[in-house]
Amino acid sequence: MGNADKPDLKDVKVGVIGAGTWGTAIASLLAGKGLSVALWAFEEEVKHEIETLGENKTFLPGMPLPKNITPSNDLSDVASNKDVLVLVVPSHIFRNMAMQVAEFAGPETKIVSASKGIELETDLTMHGILQQAMPKVPDGNLAVISGPTFAKEVVSNVPSVAAVASSSLETAEFLQQVFATPFFRVYTNTDVIGVELGGAVKNVIAIASGIVDGMGFGLNTRAAIITRGLAEITRLGARMGAAPDTFSGITGVGDLILTCTGTLSRNYTVGRKLGEGMKLSEILAEMKMVAEGVKNAESIYNLSKRLGVEMPITFEVYNILYKDSPPADAVGRLMTRDLKPEKEEY
Repeated sequence: MGNADKPDLKDVKVGVIGAGTWGTAIASLLAGKGLSVALWAFEEEVKHEIETLGENKTFLPGMPLPKNITPSNDLSDVASNKDVLVLVVPSHIFRNMAMQVAEFAGPETKIVSASKGIELETDLTMHGILQQAMPKVPDGNLAVISGPTFAKEVVSNVPSVAAVASSSLETAEFLQQVFATPFFRVYTNTDVIGVELGGAVKNVIAIASGIVDGMGFGLNTRAAIITRGLAEITRLGARMGAAPDTFSGITGVGDLILTCTGTLSRNYTVGRKLGEGMKLSEILAEMKMVAEGVKNAESIYNLSKRLGVEMPITFEVYNILYKDSPPADAVGRLMTRDLKPEKEEY
């Protein structure tokens, strides 16, 4: 689709399912372009805040929102008669929400996952869940959007990039036009599994990065976590049929660097507090929002074991989170593993 083929977006109707931090940011991004955006919020107080204050004080405080966002607690109002539906809910409730949304989505509706994760019970990505939960929607109308995008910065018009991936290049190109703004540059991709795995696994690696920072180690250690974490993501992706070069792009190394170094990252923050000696239960009790890496450490650990993929950093994060292993012991095990070549066949 060249510039001459740009679609007329003024009549595109969008429903965003999930009014957490990222869902609100996506609604703001699209409404800022003048699109008609309906936003489903689970919490009545969030709907009320957006309606009366023009702000989601619960999840995105201090960020004024465009007036053409219509918040609702009624899923049928938000999901019915839309051209594009964006699902932005935590991965552990994604299937339930997708099944509910499927009642209102037509075969022509473009369905976009903006959630990052692996389902614990099935080892499926969010795109895989959509394929099961929405059998009436052709696979070519399903897509995912991912990238190094902190919500607060996107809403603040900080220049950012993301990728939208679909098995249909035509769908990816249409959604590229829907999401792109002068501050939010969008690239297309057809490697759906690669884009999704980069977004899911980097949250686990970000917890590891936070842990070593919280323990007081230096920048050498953080760089080691990022680069060897990327090797783990690439190894898993290759086993699952992803294109290895996807992980050198914005949804791989780009998202990994952001999440492993940015203090706005919930996953990095969880890791840092663990490294400082806090217990996981105490950390989670303080948080309003979901740190996807906590749940995905378990699902990715199980997936890698099933597929026989070696992911030592992921394994140690799992041990710290679910086996109460001391972080210092985990670092010791990582540093004294059998020596081996850096490069390997994927």
